[in-house]
Amino acid sequence: MPVQVRTVDTRPRPRPHPVRPASRASAVPRHRPTRGWERRYLRILVGCDLAVGLTAGAAAFGARFGDEVTAYNRPYLILSALLPLAYIAALAANRAYEKRYLFVGTDEYQRVIRSGVTLTATLAVIAYGFELPLARGYVVVALPLATLAGVVARFLVRRRLHRARDRGYCLRRVIVVGHELAVVGISRQLRRERYHGLEVVGACLPPLGPAHDGQVGGLPVYGTFDDVHRAVALARADTVIVLSCPELDGLALRRLAWRLERDDIDLIMASALIDVAGDRTTIRPVDGLPMMHVEHPNLSGARRLVKAVFDRTGAAFLLAMLSPALLVLSVAIRTDSPGPVLFRQVRVGRNGRPFVMFKFRTMCVDAERRLTELHRQNEHDGVLFKIRDDPRVTRVGRWLRRLSLDELPQLLNVVRGEMSLVGPRPPLPVEVDAYPEDMRRRLVVRPGMTGLWQVSGRSDLPWEEAVRLDLRYVENWSLSLDLVILLRTLTAVARASGAY
Repeated sequence: MPVQVRTVDTRPRPRPHPVRPASRASAVPRHRPTRGWERRYLRILVGCDLAVGLTAGAAAFGARFGDEVTAYNRPYLILSALLPLAYIAALAANRAYEKRYLFVGTDEYQRVIRSGVTLTATLAVIAYGFELPLARGYVVVALPLATLAGVVARFLVRRRLHRARDRGYCLRRVIVVGHELAVVGISRQLRRERYHGLEVVGACLPPLGPAHDGQVGGLPVYGTFDDVHRAVALARADTVIVLSCPELDGLALRRLAWRLERDDIDLIMASALIDVAGDRTTIRPVDGLPMMHVEHPNLSGARRLVKAVFDRTGAAFLLAMLSPALLVLSVAIRTDSPGPVLFRQVRVGRNGRPFVMFKFRTMCVDAERRLTELHRQNEHDGVLFKIRDDPRVTRVGRWLRRLSLDELPQLLNVVRGEMSLVGPRPPLPVEVDAYPEDMRRRLVVRPGMTGLWQVSGRSDLPWEEAVRLDLRYVENWSLSLDLVILLRTLTAVARASGAY
């Protein structure tokens, strides 16, 4: 059970510039943060991984040998007992327990998958080197099952953490250092994306910045860049985020890092690169100076071929499995209101090519004609048209939208190669005509049935935020990110947030 972060405000009233000299700030007592929830989170992960390894070993033994223990399969019983330890060792070797890869992002899942591959390869080399007659049926069940179950278990543990953060638990208290507009911008973003676990509790601004009344964007200002260590103590913070600004050069940042290191305060440097994933950036020394190199996004090649195969194979499998449910839904739609079962609409796909997208019909047949009279009621702030209680939606259609079942016929588009399982939202031609130049970047990949904006709030998100999430996906696509989005889609559908 997570421990609630105390939010009792013991700070003095924040004061405007000028601030007290840095020499007097040294009188503030040291503040060492406590992060007991992080240690508990790691213990939970280790416990889950032990359970996953034990379950995978038992399932593989039962599938290959049944319930009977004989002299032949007794070594596999011992191997099943050792599998949890070997699985945890592989995870540790692939740094799947390091905090930098936990809590958010896809790195954690990638390392779990890498650990499963590593363990499989190691077992194969040992069996070959020592000429061990290893039963293939056991290996085929045990290791893939452990890898898949490990990803799912970590996803569930992370969802539990994110729910706790939504309630105000397991948060890091952050002091933001930078210029006023940048401080306000990142504070709003972290407040909106609370699952990151960063709660901004104060700011430090440049000494010659604009005048203020002791607050900026609703945050107390604790002083200038020279007062960061004092602000950390007064706000009981455990993390400092330094935004890009010319006043903080290499020497100043090095001194700040040394000062924060003594009190075990985390230092985060916010890059000016927007929505660029870490695997696209590398630090390379040039004549002793660290230079950040940014690779181009991988939008073609073998990885895209793997994505296409994964999409079409997965969509065909889902169509076969869901065919009885699709038939029932079709009958319900025809019974509820007259008209066709499927709604066909021209959308814009990859590289601006139009295609016909399929959906279950959720509106009356004259919905397009009535759009003009309802246009003034639009509740969305972008080129999309969305209203919560749209009178054109049928009774069955409202239920289909709530559970996102109206999107299922788009599996046909995925099989035909016009869409992907995961990708940006497929736009209308009229929306594309209104796009600014940078927004057309969304069209370099196939549109998807689900995506980052759908699992982050759907219609409840501002238009600019939805576009930013789509562009983030385009720039940082990976197969592991697709798998994470598909898992998050299930929880988003269950919550029905932003679905109308």
